[in-house]
Amino acid sequence: MIETPRLTLRRFKATDAAPLAAYRNDPDIARYQAWPSPLSPQAAADTVRRYAEQDPDRPGWFQYAIELKADGGLAGDLGVLLHETGAQADLGFTLAPHLHRQGYATEAVQAVIRHLFARGLHRVSAECDARNTASARLLERNGFQREGRRPEFTRNINTGEWTDTLLYGLLARDWSDLISPSSAR
Repeated sequence: MIETPRLTLRRFKATDAAPLAAYRNDPDIARYQAWPSPLSPQAAADTVRRYAEQDPDRPGWFQYAIELKADGGLAGDLGVLLHETGAQADLGFTLAPHLHRQGYATEAVQAVIRHLFARGLHRVSAECDARNTASARLLERNGFQREGRRPEFTRNINTGEWTDTLLYGLLARDWSDLISPSSAR
Protein backbone atom coordinates (compact mmCIF):
# COMPACT_ATOMS: atom_id res chain seq x y z
CA MET A 1 0.00 0.00 0.00
CA ILE A 2 2.79 2.44 0.95
CA GLU A 3 6.41 1.66 0.12
CA THR A 4 9.62 3.12 1.51
CA PRO A 5 13.20 2.02 0.85
CA ARG A 6 13.11 -0.48 3.73
CA LEU A 7 9.42 -0.92 4.57
CA THR A 8 6.04 -1.86 3.20
CA LEU A 9 3.02 -0.47 5.02
CA ARG A 10 0.18 -2.84 4.24
CA ARG A 11 -3.01 -4.43 5.52
CA PHE A 12 -2.70 -6.90 8.35
CA LYS A 13 -2.91 -10.63 7.61
CA ALA A 14 -3.54 -13.66 9.82
CA THR A 15 0.17 -14.52 10.11
CA ASP A 16 0.78 -11.17 11.84
CA ALA A 17 -1.03 -12.24 15.02
CA ALA A 18 1.93 -13.85 16.81
CA PRO A 19 4.47 -11.07 16.13
CA LEU A 20 1.85 -8.43 17.03
CA ALA A 21 1.27 -10.14 20.38
CA ALA A 22 5.03 -10.44 20.97
CA TYR A 23 5.79 -6.73 20.74
CA ARG A 24 2.53 -5.53 22.27
CA ASN A 25 3.11 -7.83 25.27
CA ASP A 26 6.56 -6.38 25.92
CA PRO A 27 6.21 -4.47 29.23
CA ASP A 28 8.37 -1.58 27.97
CA ILE A 29 6.00 -1.12 25.01
CA ALA A 30 2.69 -1.78 26.79
CA ARG A 31 3.41 0.74 29.56
CA TYR A 32 2.82 3.61 27.13
CA GLN A 33 -0.29 2.21 25.44
CA ALA A 34 -3.98 1.82 26.21
CA TRP A 35 -4.47 -1.80 25.16
CA PRO A 36 -4.87 -4.66 27.63
CA SER A 37 -1.72 -6.67 28.22
CA PRO A 38 -0.90 -9.46 27.96
CA LEU A 39 -2.62 -10.02 24.63
CA SER A 40 -3.60 -13.69 24.33
CA PRO A 41 -3.08 -15.57 21.05
CA GLN A 42 -6.84 -15.50 20.43
CA ALA A 43 -7.09 -11.78 21.21
CA ALA A 44 -4.15 -11.12 18.85
CA ALA A 45 -5.87 -13.13 16.08
CA ASP A 46 -9.11 -11.20 16.65
CA THR A 47 -7.23 -7.89 16.61
CA VAL A 48 -5.45 -8.72 13.35
CA ARG A 49 -8.73 -9.83 11.77
CA ARG A 50 -10.41 -6.57 12.84
CA TYR A 51 -7.49 -4.52 11.47
CA ALA A 52 -7.64 -6.36 8.13
CA GLU A 53 -11.29 -5.34 7.71
CA GLN A 54 -10.66 -1.61 8.15
CA ASP A 55 -10.89 0.77 5.17
CA PRO A 56 -8.13 3.40 4.81
CA ASP A 57 -10.35 5.61 2.63
CA ARG A 58 -13.25 5.90 5.08
CA PRO A 59 -13.46 7.92 8.29
CA GLY A 60 -12.32 5.95 11.32
CA TRP A 61 -9.23 3.96 12.21
CA PHE A 62 -7.00 2.16 9.76
CA GLN A 63 -4.06 0.22 11.17
CA TYR A 64 -1.10 -0.32 8.84
CA ALA A 65 1.15 -3.32 9.38
CA ILE A 66 4.78 -2.19 9.11
CA GLU A 67 6.66 -4.93 7.27
CA LEU A 68 10.43 -5.12 6.84
CA LYS A 69 11.30 -5.60 3.16
CA ALA A 70 14.53 -7.39 4.12
CA ASP A 71 12.82 -10.41 5.68
CA GLY A 72 9.05 -9.83 5.43
CA GLY A 73 8.77 -9.68 9.23
CA LEU A 74 6.23 -7.55 11.07
CA ALA A 75 8.12 -4.59 12.54
CA GLY A 76 5.17 -2.81 14.14
CA ASP A 77 1.97 -0.97 13.33
CA LEU A 78 0.87 2.56 12.58
CA GLY A 79 -2.72 3.68 13.05
CA VAL A 80 -4.46 6.55 11.26
CA LEU A 81 -7.77 7.92 12.49
CA LEU A 82 -9.31 9.79 9.54
CA HIS A 83 -11.79 12.40 10.76
CA GLU A 84 -15.32 12.61 9.29
CA THR A 85 -14.40 15.73 7.28
CA GLY A 86 -11.52 13.95 5.55
CA ALA A 87 -9.34 17.01 6.23
CA GLN A 88 -7.68 15.86 9.45
CA ALA A 89 -6.26 12.69 10.93
CA ASP A 90 -4.65 11.45 14.13
CA LEU A 91 -1.84 8.93 14.12
CA GLY A 92 -0.18 6.56 16.52
CA PHE A 93 2.64 4.07 16.10
CA THR A 94 4.24 1.09 17.80
CA LEU A 95 7.47 -0.62 16.85
CA ALA A 96 8.91 -3.91 18.08
CA PRO A 97 11.58 -3.08 20.69
CA HIS A 98 14.42 -4.95 18.94
CA LEU A 99 13.96 -2.55 15.99
CA HIS A 100 14.15 0.69 17.97
CA ARG A 101 16.83 3.28 17.14
CA GLN A 102 17.25 2.11 13.54
CA GLY A 103 15.07 4.73 11.86
CA TYR A 104 12.17 2.42 11.01
CA ALA A 105 9.53 4.35 12.96
CA THR A 106 10.70 7.64 11.46
CA GLU A 107 10.59 6.12 7.96
CA ALA A 108 7.06 4.78 8.51
CA VAL A 109 5.73 8.01 10.04
CA GLN A 110 7.22 10.14 7.24
CA ALA A 111 5.72 7.87 4.56
CA VAL A 112 2.25 8.03 6.10
CA ILE A 113 2.42 11.81 6.61
CA ARG A 114 3.48 12.24 2.96
CA HIS A 115 0.60 9.98 1.89
CA LEU A 116 -1.97 11.84 4.00
CA PHE A 117 -0.93 15.30 2.85
CA ALA A 118 -0.82 14.12 -0.78
CA ARG A 119 -4.49 13.12 -0.29
CA GLY A 120 -5.23 16.72 0.60
CA LEU A 121 -5.41 16.57 4.37
CA HIS A 122 -4.93 19.86 6.17
CA ARG A 123 -3.64 18.61 9.52
CA VAL A 124 -2.27 15.51 11.24
CA SER A 125 -2.28 15.23 15.03
CA ALA A 126 -0.65 12.81 17.45
CA GLU A 127 -0.40 12.32 21.17
CA CYS A 128 1.86 10.29 23.39
CA ASP A 129 2.49 9.43 27.00
CA ALA A 130 4.64 12.23 28.41
CA ARG A 131 7.13 9.65 29.72
CA ASN A 132 7.66 8.30 26.20
CA THR A 133 10.47 10.67 25.24
CA ALA A 134 11.49 8.60 22.20
CA SER A 135 8.03 9.02 20.61
CA ALA A 136 7.96 12.73 21.46
CA ARG A 137 11.38 13.22 19.84
CA LEU A 138 10.29 11.28 16.74
CA LEU A 139 7.24 13.52 16.32
CA GLU A 140 9.31 16.67 16.78
CA ARG A 141 11.95 15.47 14.25
CA ASN A 142 9.13 15.10 11.75
CA GLY A 143 7.94 18.67 12.19
CA PHE A 144 5.15 18.16 14.71
CA GLN A 145 4.70 21.06 17.09
CA ARG A 146 3.96 20.36 20.73
CA GLU A 147 0.60 21.95 21.38
CA GLY A 148 -0.03 21.03 24.96
CA ARG A 149 0.10 18.68 27.89
CA ARG A 150 -2.90 17.09 29.56
CA PRO A 151 -2.03 16.24 33.18
CA GLU A 152 -3.13 12.76 34.28
CA PHE A 153 -5.30 12.44 31.18
CA THR A 154 -4.84 8.77 30.33
CA ARG A 155 -5.41 5.85 32.66
CA ASN A 156 -3.37 2.74 31.95
CA ILE A 157 -5.87 -0.12 32.03
CA ASN A 158 -3.18 -2.60 33.06
CA THR A 159 -1.67 -0.72 35.99
CA GLY A 160 -4.40 1.75 36.92
CA GLU A 161 -1.90 4.64 36.90
CA TRP A 162 -2.85 8.03 35.49
CA THR A 163 -0.33 9.53 33.08
CA ASP A 164 0.18 12.88 31.37
CA THR A 165 -0.45 13.07 27.62
CA LEU A 166 1.48 15.30 25.20
CA LEU A 167 -0.42 16.75 22.23
CA TYR A 168 1.22 17.35 18.83
CA GLY A 169 0.08 18.76 15.51
CA LEU A 170 1.45 19.23 12.00
CA LEU A 171 -0.11 21.36 9.27
CA ALA A 172 0.27 20.47 5.60
CA ARG A 173 1.92 23.85 4.85
CA ASP A 174 4.52 23.29 7.58
CA TRP A 175 5.27 19.81 6.22
CA SER A 176 5.69 21.30 2.74
CA ASP A 177 8.15 23.84 4.14
CA LEU A 178 10.10 21.05 5.84
CA ILE A 179 10.49 18.95 2.71
CA SER A 180 10.92 21.70 0.09
CA PRO A 181 14.42 22.07 -1.39
CA SER A 182 14.62 25.76 -0.36
CA SER A 183 14.23 24.82 3.32
CA ALA A 184 17.21 22.44 3.19
CA ARG A 185 19.80 25.25 3.30
